[in-house]
Amino acid sequence: MNLYGIRAIYNFEMARMRRTLMQSVLSPVISTCLYFVVFGSAIGSRMGDIDNIAYGAYIIPGLVMLSLLMQSISNASFGIYMPKFSGTIYEVLSAPVSYVEVVLGYVGAAATKSVILGLIILATAKFFVDYDVLHPFWMFSFLVLTSVTFSLFGFIIGIWADGFEKLQIVPMMIVTPLVFLGGTFYSIDMLPEIWQTISLFNPVVYLISGFRWAFYGVSDVHIAISVGMTLVFLTACMAGIWWIFKTGYRLRS
Repeated sequence: MNLYGIRAIYNFEMARMRRTLMQSVLSPVISTCLYFVVFGSAIGSRMGDIDNIAYGAYIIPGLVMLSLLMQSISNASFGIYMPKFSGTIYEVLSAPVSYVEVVLGYVGAAATKSVILGLIILATAKFFVDYDVLHPFWMFSFLVLTSVTFSLFGFIIGIWADGFEKLQIVPMMIVTPLVFLGGTFYSIDMLPEIWQTISLFNPVVYLISGFRWAFYGVSDVHIAISVGMTLVFLTACMAGIWWIFKTGYRLRS
């Protein structure tokens, strides 16, 4: 294992975060704070409890997950796309660094940035909504697992994209609607039975449900199913990246 190579890629990506703090940290934190103000403090104070949890506190896991998914995908996709765009990807591919080490460097940095952002948002939420974390270990574990999984997904998008506009298609047109329809602002148990069944085909439901269980001990689906579905998606992303490097898809042309 070439630890120097992994560290070089990792440090380069983390340095990019430090150079763009406004875009990487402040922007998503401020956007999420607006949700806390509107839905947590203003509207939340007039909403009834859900599962004996104040509405403002109930939506916190979903809002954190929204930022986490978007930033994980964005960080990883942009990180691998820029070497492709500038042509320096060939230097990476010809360097004495294996494909596993390349992925560890880029995805590790993207996941780290997402975890840091998630923790900052959780700390910021305390200023607007009072909440408790029932299972801190599982909360952090879900935070890391989700960040790694969607950073891998973002890595795939970055390789697939052949233009800057394509980097935004999946996060904006697919991931964001799935998060909003995945129980961020409500429990899927509140839906008619047919829509409850349809919602179970939304993979984000399992992420938000598991993350909410770590906070309050309540969830729309069993915690084991949430973890299992997340691991299935993680495995699928790893298989996709293995195929990309095996075939050289959009890396050598």
